[in-house]
Amino acid sequence: MSTALITGGSRGIGAAVAKRLATDGFDVVLTYVSKPEAAAAVVEEIVAAGGKARALALDTGDSAAVTAFFAEHIKDADLHVLVNNAGITRDGLIVRMKDEDFAAVIRVNLIGAFACLREAAKIMMKRRAGRIINITSVVGQSGNAGQANYAAAKAGLIGLTKSAALELGPRNVTVNAVAPGFVETDMTAVLPDAVKASFADRIPLKRACAAGEIAAAVSYLASDDAAYVTGQVLGINGGMYM
Repeated sequence: MSTALITGGSRGIGAAVAKRLATDGFDVVLTYVSKPEAAAAVVEEIVAAGGKARALALDTGDSAAVTAFFAEHIKDADLHVLVNNAGITRDGLIVRMKDEDFAAVIRVNLIGAFACLREAAKIMMKRRAGRIINITSVVGQSGNAGQANYAAAKAGLIGLTKSAALELGPRNVTVNAVAPGFVETDMTAVLPDAVKASFADRIPLKRACAAGEIAAAVSYLASDDAAYVTGQVLGINGGMYM
């Protein structure tokens, strides 16, 4: 059974992706940082449905930890899919943003994704097969006031995706990105109703995206149907381009 590794898989988009790829027949490995009970609940749901999964702790913002994680848990697995989903926010206006808040988001959301991609690429290139899918964001394409750090990291992921696709394509490893718009998750659930309404007004389809709809896009890019798709950014945003 081929393995799919999903970083930040304990909730939201990551949890939805883990469940969907398990349904697709992958042996799922999902990572978490601070919510082991949530990660365990995702694993239990997958196993109860007849799938195979395990949850492991990993701080993707620690490159040395990423290297050690792959050496211990992934090196000997039949790794076919990596989904770089782990991410954090430290929102604030540019003139008030602290260096450490900018750096923390870049470290986890971009450098962490790079570290995971690098280690996965080593395995996939030897096997001459693999799918790498980076979860970016509509704000990485358009920018967003109050999220200069997050938008910069997500824009960087797009550049990383395209560069990696060029390097890994000759070894039959595809690299793509999914760019969600406004998604219903516990992260967005805490936003004031007025903010949610303002987002809905900017979405032609007039609703937020369900995490399962992002998972469906990931499922496609991980499948044989997407074997000739690489270096692409698939926008799942209901027509919202900020």
